[in-house]
Amino acid sequence: MKSTSPQLSGLLLFDKPQGITSHDAVDIVRKKLNFKKIGHAGTLDPMATGLLVMLLGPATKFQARLQGCVKIYKGVIKLGVETDTWDAEGKVMKEAPVEGITADKIKSVVGFFTGKVVQQVPPFSAVRYKGTHLYKLARKNAAVPVVRREVNIKWNRCAFRNPAIDFEVECSGGTYVRALAYEMGRMLGTGGHLCELRRLSVNRWKVDGALKPEAFVKMTPDAVKGRIIDVPQDLKTF
Repeated sequence: MKSTSPQLSGLLLFDKPQGITSHDAVDIVRKKLNFKKIGHAGTLDPMATGLLVMLLGPATKFQARLQGCVKIYKGVIKLGVETDTWDAEGKVMKEAPVEGITADKIKSVVGFFTGKVVQQVPPFSAVRYKGTHLYKLARKNAAVPVVRREVNIKWNRCAFRNPAIDFEVECSGGTYVRALAYEMGRMLGTGGHLCELRRLSVNRWKVDGALKPEAFVKMTPDAVKGRIIDVPQDLKTF
């Protein structure tokens, strides 16, 4: 009788580098482990870095629960420049002077975007409207409907160094940090976009404990399998 290897199941913490999609990162792990059934607990845009929690095998059934977990990010918002994607990857649409913006004004706007916030979903996003991804409409220069969702945001840090805002936020699943940059820029009257983003944690897991890309490429499949962790019981049952 032909023997079969045990079914892989659990979580793998990966520190996604800049310049690749979350799907690319998952594909790198798939090829290393020769294992197809892998998902993740929340997309990071190509320009973003940080913690990507991957789910392997039967653990993928908990994907929706992990996607809804609280996440912490740090990053930089640049005022005075607005792009079509609301981040540094996009085409510049508007520019405006940043004179007159003070730390007090930033503090006032931050207060507006604290707690329960109804934010606009970026037009270049995978959110669907009547079955169609918004980004598909945006790429065709078609009218993109305004889609809004309620999220929860807590600011751990915010420092203004004209024309940039350095920040750290703790937010609910489904939050678009680039939407935060866009809407804050609009409220300040300068426009703005997200120019740096790093995910520091998802639920209890921190990027400090994640596999670094440079280490991952040198590891054997068995060494990577040794880094797979169980899905905590509380996430299986809530």
